[in-house]
Amino acid sequence: MNADVHTISPEMPAMFDGMKLAAVATVLYVIVRILNLKCPTVAPDITCQDTPLNCYLLKSCPILTKEYIPPLLWGKSGHLQTALYGKMGRVKSPKPRGLRKFLPMSDGATATFDLFEPQGVHSTEDDITMVICPGIGNHSEKHYIRTFVDYSQKQGYRCAVLNHLGALPNIELTSPRMFTYGCTWEFSAMVGYIKHTFPQTQLIVVGFSLGGNIACKYLGENPANQERVLCCVSVCQGYSALRAQETFLQWDQCRRLYNFLMADNMKKIILSHRASLFGMSSSKMEPADLSRLFMATSLMQIDDNIMRKFHGHSSIKEYYEKESCVHYIHNISVPLLLMNTSDDPLVHQSLLTIPRTLAEKKQNVIFALTLHGGHLGFFEGAVLFPQPLSWMDKVIVSYANAICQWEKHRPQFICGKTYLAKGDGKEV
Repeated sequence: MNADVHTISPEMPAMFDGMKLAAVATVLYVIVRILNLKCPTVAPDITCQDTPLNCYLLKSCPILTKEYIPPLLWGKSGHLQTALYGKMGRVKSPKPRGLRKFLPMSDGATATFDLFEPQGVHSTEDDITMVICPGIGNHSEKHYIRTFVDYSQKQGYRCAVLNHLGALPNIELTSPRMFTYGCTWEFSAMVGYIKHTFPQTQLIVVGFSLGGNIACKYLGENPANQERVLCCVSVCQGYSALRAQETFLQWDQCRRLYNFLMADNMKKIILSHRASLFGMSSSKMEPADLSRLFMATSLMQIDDNIMRKFHGHSSIKEYYEKESCVHYIHNISVPLLLMNTSDDPLVHQSLLTIPRTLAEKKQNVIFALTLHGGHLGFFEGAVLFPQPLSWMDKVIVSYANAICQWEKHRPQFICGKTYLAKGDGKEV
Protein backbone atom coordinates (compact mmCIF):
# COMPACT_ATOMS: atom_id res chain seq x y z
CA MET A 1 0.00 0.00 0.00
CA ASN A 2 1.23 3.50 -0.93
CA ALA A 3 2.23 5.35 2.21
CA ASP A 4 1.42 8.75 0.57
CA VAL A 5 -2.32 8.01 0.29
CA HIS A 6 -4.30 9.78 3.02
CA THR A 7 -7.80 8.91 4.05
CA ILE A 8 -10.43 11.67 4.59
CA SER A 9 -11.85 11.77 8.03
CA PRO A 10 -15.60 11.12 8.11
CA GLU A 11 -15.97 14.30 10.14
CA MET A 12 -14.76 16.50 7.20
CA PRO A 13 -17.94 16.37 4.99
CA ALA A 14 -20.06 17.11 8.03
CA MET A 15 -17.86 20.11 8.83
CA PHE A 16 -18.21 21.45 5.26
CA ASP A 17 -21.98 20.96 5.40
CA GLY A 18 -22.03 22.90 8.64
CA MET A 19 -20.10 25.74 7.06
CA LYS A 20 -22.54 25.84 4.14
CA LEU A 21 -25.49 25.95 6.50
CA ALA A 22 -23.84 28.73 8.48
CA ALA A 23 -23.20 30.73 5.31
CA VAL A 24 -26.81 30.31 4.16
CA ALA A 25 -28.09 31.25 7.59
CA THR A 26 -25.89 34.36 7.59
CA VAL A 27 -27.14 35.42 4.15
CA LEU A 28 -30.76 34.86 5.19
CA TYR A 29 -30.19 36.84 8.37
CA VAL A 30 -28.73 39.76 6.40
CA ILE A 31 -31.62 39.66 3.93
CA VAL A 32 -34.18 39.63 6.75
CA ARG A 33 -32.43 42.57 8.44
CA ILE A 34 -32.04 44.61 5.25
CA LEU A 35 -35.62 44.00 4.11
CA ASN A 36 -36.98 44.44 7.65
CA LEU A 37 -39.13 41.35 7.13
CA LYS A 38 -39.80 40.96 10.85
CA CYS A 39 -40.98 44.55 11.18
CA PRO A 40 -44.76 44.79 11.75
CA THR A 41 -47.28 46.67 9.61
CA VAL A 42 -49.11 49.27 11.64
CA ALA A 43 -51.42 52.22 11.16
CA PRO A 44 -49.83 55.66 10.79
CA ASP A 45 -48.94 57.51 13.97
CA ILE A 46 -51.37 60.45 14.01
CA THR A 47 -50.66 63.69 15.90
CA CYS A 48 -53.43 66.29 16.06
CA GLN A 49 -55.67 68.14 18.47
CA ASP A 50 -59.08 66.80 19.37
CA THR A 51 -61.23 69.22 17.36
CA PRO A 52 -64.55 68.62 15.56
CA LEU A 53 -62.87 69.03 12.17
CA ASN A 54 -60.00 66.65 12.95
CA CYS A 55 -62.37 64.06 14.37
CA TYR A 56 -64.52 64.35 11.26
CA LEU A 57 -61.50 64.03 8.95
CA LEU A 58 -60.15 60.94 10.67
CA LYS A 59 -63.61 59.36 10.61
CA SER A 60 -64.24 60.29 6.97
CA CYS A 61 -60.73 59.33 5.87
CA PRO A 62 -60.35 55.86 7.43
CA ILE A 63 -57.27 55.03 5.36
CA LEU A 64 -55.32 57.32 7.71
CA THR A 65 -56.23 55.21 10.73
CA LYS A 66 -55.83 51.74 9.19
CA GLU A 67 -52.54 49.90 8.82
CA TYR A 68 -50.51 50.66 5.74
CA ILE A 69 -49.42 47.36 4.17
CA PRO A 70 -46.44 47.60 1.78
CA PRO A 71 -45.39 44.69 -0.50
CA LEU A 72 -44.28 41.85 1.78
CA LEU A 73 -40.88 40.96 0.30
CA TRP A 74 -39.36 44.44 -0.14
CA GLY A 75 -41.87 47.09 0.91
CA LYS A 76 -40.58 47.39 4.47
CA SER A 77 -37.23 48.69 3.24
CA GLY A 78 -37.16 52.46 2.96
CA HIS A 79 -34.20 52.21 0.59
CA LEU A 80 -35.98 49.88 -1.83
CA GLN A 81 -39.17 51.95 -1.70
CA THR A 82 -37.13 55.08 -2.45
CA ALA A 83 -35.06 53.40 -5.15
CA LEU A 84 -38.13 51.98 -6.89
CA TYR A 85 -39.84 55.37 -6.81
CA GLY A 86 -36.69 57.05 -8.14
CA LYS A 87 -36.24 54.50 -10.93
CA MET A 88 -39.77 53.97 -12.20
CA GLY A 89 -42.01 56.36 -10.27
CA ARG A 90 -45.13 54.21 -10.49
CA VAL A 91 -46.32 50.97 -12.09
CA LYS A 92 -48.32 51.14 -15.35
CA SER A 93 -48.31 54.93 -15.29
CA PRO A 94 -51.19 56.49 -17.25
CA LYS A 95 -50.69 59.42 -19.63
CA PRO A 96 -53.26 62.10 -18.86
CA ARG A 97 -53.64 64.75 -21.55
CA GLY A 98 -53.37 68.38 -20.57
CA LEU A 99 -52.58 71.82 -21.95
CA ARG A 100 -49.22 73.45 -21.29
CA LYS A 101 -49.43 77.07 -20.17
CA PHE A 102 -46.63 79.62 -20.39
CA LEU A 103 -46.52 82.52 -17.94
CA PRO A 104 -44.02 85.39 -18.40
CA MET A 105 -42.42 86.51 -15.13
CA SER A 106 -41.35 90.04 -14.21
CA ASP A 107 -37.64 89.12 -14.29
CA GLY A 108 -37.80 87.70 -17.81
CA ALA A 109 -38.24 84.06 -16.78
CA THR A 110 -41.06 81.97 -18.22
CA ALA A 111 -42.98 79.73 -15.84
CA THR A 112 -44.81 76.71 -17.26
CA PHE A 113 -47.48 74.43 -15.88
CA ASP A 114 -49.78 71.75 -17.28
CA LEU A 115 -53.54 71.99 -16.88
CA PHE A 116 -55.70 68.84 -16.75
CA GLU A 117 -59.49 69.07 -16.76
CA PRO A 118 -61.59 66.72 -14.58
CA GLN A 119 -62.86 63.49 -16.13
CA GLY A 120 -66.00 63.38 -14.03
CA VAL A 121 -68.18 65.33 -11.63
CA HIS A 122 -66.85 65.86 -8.11
CA SER A 123 -68.85 64.26 -5.30
CA THR A 124 -69.85 67.75 -4.07
CA GLU A 125 -70.64 68.89 -7.65
CA ASP A 126 -68.37 71.87 -7.01
CA ASP A 127 -65.51 73.22 -9.13
CA ILE A 128 -62.29 72.25 -7.33
CA THR A 129 -58.72 72.47 -8.59
CA MET A 130 -55.68 70.71 -7.22
CA VAL A 131 -52.62 72.93 -7.58
CA ILE A 132 -49.64 70.58 -7.44
CA CYS A 133 -45.96 71.30 -6.78
CA PRO A 134 -43.69 68.30 -7.63
CA GLY A 135 -40.40 67.26 -6.02
CA ILE A 136 -36.90 68.49 -6.80
CA GLY A 137 -36.21 68.79 -10.53
CA ASN A 138 -39.61 67.21 -11.32
CA HIS A 139 -42.48 68.15 -13.60
CA SER A 140 -45.85 66.99 -14.91
CA GLU A 141 -44.33 64.23 -17.05
CA LYS A 142 -42.95 62.26 -14.09
CA HIS A 143 -44.70 58.93 -13.58
CA TYR A 144 -45.76 59.53 -9.97
CA ILE A 145 -47.29 62.85 -10.98
CA ARG A 146 -49.07 61.27 -13.94
CA THR A 147 -50.55 58.57 -11.73
CA PHE A 148 -51.76 61.03 -9.12
CA VAL A 149 -53.22 63.42 -11.70
CA ASP A 150 -55.08 60.63 -13.51
CA TYR A 151 -56.58 59.39 -10.24
CA SER A 152 -57.55 62.93 -9.16
CA GLN A 153 -59.16 63.70 -12.53
CA LYS A 154 -61.34 60.62 -12.24
CA GLN A 155 -62.46 61.86 -8.81
CA GLY A 156 -63.67 65.12 -10.38
CA TYR A 157 -60.70 67.39 -9.72
CA ARG A 158 -59.08 69.77 -12.17
CA CYS A 159 -55.30 69.56 -11.80
CA ALA A 160 -52.63 72.19 -12.39
CA VAL A 161 -49.06 70.89 -12.15
CA LEU A 162 -46.10 73.25 -11.92
CA ASN A 163 -43.08 72.38 -14.06
CA HIS A 164 -40.11 73.55 -12.02
CA LEU A 165 -38.17 76.23 -13.86
CA GLY A 166 -35.49 74.43 -15.87
CA ALA A 167 -36.75 70.92 -15.10
CA LEU A 168 -38.31 70.19 -18.49
CA PRO A 169 -35.53 69.15 -20.88
CA ASN A 170 -37.29 70.56 -23.96
CA ILE A 171 -38.11 74.02 -22.54
CA GLU A 172 -35.34 76.62 -22.70
CA LEU A 173 -34.83 79.16 -19.94
CA THR A 174 -35.57 82.76 -20.92
CA SER A 175 -33.57 84.28 -18.06
CA PRO A 176 -30.43 83.25 -16.11
CA ARG A 177 -32.45 81.69 -13.29
CA MET A 178 -33.92 78.28 -12.49
CA PHE A 179 -35.95 76.79 -9.65
CA THR A 180 -34.58 76.81 -6.11
CA TYR A 181 -35.43 75.07 -2.86
CA GLY A 182 -38.01 77.62 -1.70
CA CYS A 183 -38.72 80.15 -4.44
CA THR A 184 -42.51 80.52 -4.68
CA TRP A 185 -42.68 82.88 -7.68
CA GLU A 186 -43.62 80.30 -10.30
CA PHE A 187 -46.08 78.50 -8.02
CA SER A 188 -47.68 81.83 -7.15
CA ALA A 189 -48.01 82.70 -10.84
CA MET A 190 -49.72 79.36 -11.53
CA VAL A 191 -52.16 79.77 -8.63
CA GLY A 192 -52.90 83.34 -9.71
CA TYR A 193 -53.69 82.14 -13.23
CA ILE A 194 -56.06 79.45 -11.91
CA LYS A 195 -57.89 81.90 -9.64
CA HIS A 196 -58.30 84.41 -12.46
CA THR A 197 -59.30 81.91 -15.16
CA PHE A 198 -61.68 79.91 -12.95
CA PRO A 199 -63.24 82.48 -10.58
CA GLN A 200 -65.62 79.89 -9.09
CA THR A 201 -63.01 77.24 -8.34
CA GLN A 202 -61.69 76.38 -4.90
CA LEU A 203 -58.17 75.08 -4.39
CA ILE A 204 -56.51 72.03 -2.87
CA VAL A 205 -52.76 72.69 -2.51
CA VAL A 206 -50.52 69.60 -2.82
CA GLY A 207 -46.73 69.48 -2.51
CA PHE A 208 -44.35 66.55 -2.83
CA SER A 209 -40.92 66.66 -1.12
CA LEU A 210 -39.29 69.97 -2.16
CA GLY A 211 -42.71 70.90 -3.55
CA GLY A 212 -44.14 70.53 -0.06
CA ASN A 213 -41.69 73.13 1.19
CA ILE A 214 -42.64 75.54 -1.61
CA ALA A 215 -46.39 74.99 -1.14
CA CYS A 216 -46.29 75.56 2.63
CA LYS A 217 -43.95 78.55 2.29
CA TYR A 218 -46.25 80.09 -0.31
CA LEU A 219 -49.33 79.78 1.90
CA GLY A 220 -47.50 81.11 4.97
CA GLU A 221 -45.86 84.07 3.25
CA ASN A 222 -49.07 86.07 2.90
CA PRO A 223 -52.55 85.46 4.36
CA ALA A 224 -54.02 86.52 0.99
CA ASN A 225 -52.44 83.44 -0.58
CA GLN A 226 -54.84 81.27 1.44
CA GLU A 227 -57.95 82.81 -0.09
CA ARG A 228 -60.15 80.16 -1.79
CA VAL A 229 -57.79 77.45 -0.50
CA LEU A 230 -59.67 74.58 1.15
CA CYS A 231 -56.63 72.73 2.48
CA CYS A 232 -52.98 71.85 1.91
CA VAL A 233 -51.25 68.45 1.81
CA SER A 234 -47.46 68.13 2.10
CA VAL A 235 -45.73 64.77 1.56
CA CYS A 236 -42.16 63.81 2.57
CA GLN A 237 -40.68 67.28 2.93
CA GLY A 238 -37.86 68.15 5.33
CA TYR A 239 -39.18 71.52 6.61
CA SER A 240 -35.77 73.09 7.35
CA ALA A 241 -32.86 73.01 4.90
CA LEU A 242 -30.55 74.55 7.47
CA ARG A 243 -31.17 71.77 9.96
CA ALA A 244 -31.09 69.13 7.23
CA GLN A 245 -27.74 70.07 5.68
CA GLU A 246 -25.68 68.45 8.45
CA THR A 247 -27.66 65.20 8.25
CA PHE A 248 -27.09 65.05 4.48
CA LEU A 249 -23.35 64.77 5.07
CA GLN A 250 -23.73 61.72 7.32
CA TRP A 251 -23.41 58.12 6.14
CA ASP A 252 -26.26 57.03 8.39
CA GLN A 253 -28.98 55.43 6.19
CA CYS A 254 -26.60 56.02 3.22
CA ARG A 255 -27.69 59.66 3.27
CA ARG A 256 -24.33 60.85 1.96
CA LEU A 257 -24.73 58.57 -1.06
CA TYR A 258 -28.22 59.91 -1.79
CA ASN A 259 -26.77 63.41 -1.46
CA PHE A 260 -24.16 62.61 -4.10
CA LEU A 261 -26.71 61.11 -6.49
CA MET A 262 -29.09 64.06 -6.18
CA ALA A 263 -26.19 66.48 -6.63
CA ASP A 264 -25.19 64.66 -9.79
CA ASN A 265 -28.74 64.98 -11.13
CA MET A 266 -28.82 68.69 -10.27
CA LYS A 267 -25.53 69.21 -12.11
CA LYS A 268 -27.02 67.63 -15.23
CA ILE A 269 -30.06 69.94 -15.07
CA ILE A 270 -27.90 73.04 -14.56
CA LEU A 271 -25.47 72.09 -17.33
CA SER A 272 -28.36 71.45 -19.73
CA HIS A 273 -29.10 75.19 -19.38
CA ARG A 274 -25.47 76.25 -19.30
CA ALA A 275 -25.84 78.82 -22.10
CA SER A 276 -28.74 80.59 -20.37
CA LEU A 277 -27.43 80.47 -16.83
CA PHE A 278 -23.84 81.45 -17.58
CA GLY A 279 -24.02 83.14 -20.98
CA MET A 280 -26.61 85.90 -20.57
CA SER A 281 -25.39 89.41 -19.80
CA SER A 282 -27.66 89.64 -16.74
CA SER A 283 -26.31 86.41 -15.25
CA LYS A 284 -24.93 86.53 -11.71
CA MET A 285 -22.67 83.55 -12.44
CA GLU A 286 -18.93 83.71 -13.04
CA PRO A 287 -16.62 81.29 -14.90
CA ALA A 288 -15.23 80.15 -11.54
CA ASP A 289 -18.73 79.08 -10.50
CA LEU A 290 -18.87 76.68 -13.43
CA SER A 291 -15.57 75.13 -12.38
CA ARG A 292 -16.86 74.67 -8.83
CA LEU A 293 -20.02 73.08 -10.21
CA PHE A 294 -18.03 70.38 -12.01
CA MET A 295 -16.20 69.58 -8.76
CA ALA A 296 -19.29 69.56 -6.52
CA THR A 297 -20.17 66.28 -4.83
CA SER A 298 -23.07 67.44 -2.63
CA LEU A 299 -26.22 69.50 -2.89
CA MET A 300 -24.82 71.94 -0.34
CA GLN A 301 -21.85 72.73 -2.57
CA ILE A 302 -24.17 73.36 -5.52
CA ASP A 303 -26.47 75.50 -3.38
CA ASP A 304 -23.53 77.53 -2.11
CA ASN A 305 -21.83 78.03 -5.49
CA ILE A 306 -24.88 78.32 -7.76
CA MET A 307 -28.42 78.24 -6.35
CA ARG A 308 -28.17 80.92 -3.67
CA LYS A 309 -26.90 83.45 -6.22
CA PHE A 310 -30.10 83.39 -8.28
CA HIS A 311 -31.79 85.46 -5.57
CA GLY A 312 -28.75 87.29 -4.24
CA HIS A 313 -28.33 85.49 -0.91
CA SER A 314 -25.00 86.35 0.68
CA SER A 315 -24.39 82.90 2.19
CA ILE A 316 -25.75 79.39 2.14
CA LYS A 317 -27.01 79.89 5.70
CA GLU A 318 -29.06 82.90 4.62
CA TYR A 319 -30.29 80.98 1.58
CA TYR A 320 -31.51 78.04 3.68
CA GLU A 321 -33.03 80.31 6.33
CA LYS A 322 -35.00 82.40 3.83
CA GLU A 323 -36.18 79.49 1.66
CA SER A 324 -37.30 76.98 4.34
CA CYS A 325 -41.01 76.78 5.16
CA VAL A 326 -40.29 76.22 8.87
CA HIS A 327 -40.36 80.02 9.29
CA TYR A 328 -43.73 80.40 7.52
CA ILE A 329 -45.73 77.23 8.10
CA HIS A 330 -47.13 78.40 11.45
CA ASN A 331 -48.96 81.19 9.54
CA ILE A 332 -51.12 78.68 7.66
CA SER A 333 -54.69 78.69 8.95
CA VAL A 334 -56.39 76.36 6.44
CA PRO A 335 -56.50 72.60 7.21
CA LEU A 336 -53.01 71.17 6.77
CA LEU A 337 -52.05 67.50 6.40
CA LEU A 338 -48.33 66.78 6.81
CA MET A 339 -47.16 63.26 5.85
CA ASN A 340 -43.76 61.66 6.44
CA THR A 341 -42.28 58.19 6.86
CA SER A 342 -40.02 56.85 9.60
CA ASP A 343 -37.80 55.05 7.08
CA ASP A 344 -37.31 57.96 4.67
CA PRO A 345 -33.55 57.88 3.96
CA LEU A 346 -33.57 61.55 2.91
CA VAL A 347 -35.41 63.09 5.86
CA HIS A 348 -33.66 62.62 9.21
CA GLN A 349 -35.77 61.70 12.23
CA SER A 350 -34.74 64.90 14.02
CA LEU A 351 -36.58 66.97 11.39
CA LEU A 352 -39.87 65.28 12.22
CA THR A 353 -40.10 67.16 15.51
CA ILE A 354 -41.10 70.20 13.41
CA PRO A 355 -44.43 68.85 12.06
CA ARG A 356 -45.16 66.94 15.27
CA THR A 357 -44.76 70.07 17.42
CA LEU A 358 -46.82 72.09 14.95
CA ALA A 359 -49.66 69.56 15.07
CA GLU A 360 -49.59 69.61 18.88
CA LYS A 361 -49.90 73.40 18.94
CA LYS A 362 -52.20 74.23 16.02
CA GLN A 363 -55.76 72.98 15.63
CA ASN A 364 -55.72 72.97 11.83
CA VAL A 365 -52.76 70.56 11.50
CA ILE A 366 -52.70 66.76 11.26
CA PHE A 367 -49.32 65.03 11.18
CA ALA A 368 -49.34 61.44 9.86
CA LEU A 369 -46.14 59.39 10.24
CA THR A 370 -45.99 55.94 8.63
CA LEU A 371 -43.54 53.25 9.67
CA HIS A 372 -42.75 52.36 6.05
CA GLY A 373 -42.90 54.06 2.67
CA GLY A 374 -39.42 55.47 1.99
CA HIS A 375 -39.22 58.79 0.17
CA LEU A 376 -42.38 59.24 -1.92
CA GLY A 377 -42.67 55.47 -2.30
CA PHE A 378 -45.75 54.37 -0.33
CA PHE A 379 -46.16 51.35 -2.61
CA GLU A 380 -48.91 48.89 -1.73
CA GLY A 381 -49.13 45.25 -2.74
CA ALA A 382 -49.51 41.69 -1.51
CA VAL A 383 -46.11 40.00 -1.87
CA LEU A 384 -43.89 41.18 -4.71
CA PHE A 385 -45.66 43.37 -7.27
CA PRO A 386 -46.95 46.80 -6.21
CA GLN A 387 -50.31 48.21 -7.19
CA PRO A 388 -50.49 51.07 -9.74
CA LEU A 389 -51.99 53.43 -7.14
CA SER A 390 -49.94 54.11 -4.05
CA TRP A 391 -51.15 54.58 -0.48
CA MET A 392 -50.09 58.22 -0.80
CA ASP A 393 -52.35 58.81 -3.83
CA LYS A 394 -55.35 57.35 -2.01
CA VAL A 395 -54.74 59.31 1.21
CA ILE A 396 -54.43 62.69 -0.51
CA VAL A 397 -57.63 62.26 -2.52
CA SER A 398 -59.52 60.78 0.44
CA TYR A 399 -58.45 63.68 2.67
CA ALA A 400 -59.36 66.20 -0.05
CA ASN A 401 -62.79 64.58 -0.48
CA ALA A 402 -63.44 64.79 3.26
CA ILE A 403 -62.42 68.46 3.36
CA CYS A 404 -64.70 69.24 0.42
CA GLN A 405 -67.64 67.51 2.10
CA TRP A 406 -66.97 69.41 5.33
CA GLU A 407 -66.93 72.73 3.48
CA LYS A 408 -70.02 71.79 1.48
CA HIS A 409 -72.20 70.84 4.44
CA ARG A 410 -70.48 72.57 7.37
CA PRO A 411 -71.06 69.67 9.80
CA GLN A 412 -70.92 70.19 13.51
CA PHE A 413 -70.50 67.73 16.32
CA ILE A 414 -73.42 67.52 18.74
CA CYS A 415 -73.24 65.05 21.59
CA GLY A 416 -70.48 63.13 19.85
CA LYS A 417 -72.37 62.82 16.54
CA THR A 418 -71.94 64.62 13.25
CA TYR A 419 -74.89 66.56 11.88
CA LEU A 420 -75.42 68.80 8.90
CA ALA A 421 -75.23 72.43 9.95
CA LYS A 422 -78.30 73.28 7.87
CA GLY A 423 -80.41 71.64 10.58
CA ASP A 424 -82.02 68.90 8.51
CA GLY A 425 -81.44 66.45 11.35
CA LYS A 426 -79.59 63.85 9.29
CA GLU A 427 -76.36 62.29 10.40
CA VAL A 428 -73.42 62.45 8.08
